[in-house]
Amino acid sequence: MNRLESLFTVALAQLRPEPLDLDANRIRGIAACRSARDHGADLILFPEMWSTGYTFFDKRHPENIDRWRRLALVSTDEWIADFRAEARRLNMAIALTYLGVGRHHPRNMVMVIDRKGECVLEYAKVHTCSFAPLEDMLEPGEAFYVACLDYGPDVVGIGAMICFDREFPESARVLMLKGAEIILTPNACMMERHRVAQFMTRAFENMTGMALTNYPVPFNNGRSMGVSPEVFDVEEKSRNIILAECDDREQLGYAVFNLASIRVYRDREVWGPKHRRSTSYRRIIEGGPSGVNTL
Repeated sequence: MNRLESLFTVALAQLRPEPLDLDANRIRGIAACRSARDHGADLILFPEMWSTGYTFFDKRHPENIDRWRRLALVSTDEWIADFRAEARRLNMAIALTYLGVGRHHPRNMVMVIDRKGECVLEYAKVHTCSFAPLEDMLEPGEAFYVACLDYGPDVVGIGAMICFDREFPESARVLMLKGAEIILTPNACMMERHRVAQFMTRAFENMTGMALTNYPVPFNNGRSMGVSPEVFDVEEKSRNIILAECDDREQLGYAVFNLASIRVYRDREVWGPKHRRSTSYRRIIEGGPSGVNTL
């Protein structure tokens, strides 16, 4: 393949879930995978917690909590095995999202399955929304991960973060430092203009491609998108970096990332890891409020 053209296509599965219905979401999800592959996708990305839908319920009734907990999956469950088999059959990667079993409480998970049906990355949402009536029952993950994904023509560094993770610049920065070229972001919230601008900034400041899949109306407002980091051309003129953006309706969107062009850009430009002065960032590493600055 030409060094200037190494294309990686991400299908954005902006679909309506059936709340708390594993079987219905398996059937709809596999149908979306087949359609995405028919349209040339190398990977399909589902919105946050596709297995159950990002579904709220009345926690005042303990039976509702018990039912929800019973829907949590482990990586060897049949529901996940069906998607792994489909990835092999289609020769396509799948970024599958689900309510997973944690050590003590369920977790908000994404698994990246390669085209051979193997799990290459499994990630639990680090920044769980402890202020929200569903996620306050979730167990957060501890770290961010990057995997090398062989999609046939090339190998791409893939990282993942989930929804609220993207509102912390450290999430994408750690993924970039670990080698991510594309960051997958399953989502379940309203993507208004400030969150869109924030997401585009993550691409710009880290020189990473970004792909986000959200739920359509009436669950959220869609606006699933793919964003390139290439904010300037070779003459340093500003470029439109939105590769694909869905409206608020149910659909499959397609973001085509030119990895060869992104790599040339990363070599040429100044952002990402190149001019960091990490020894001056101790407060970020230590965490907590900075207090009063003294000489």
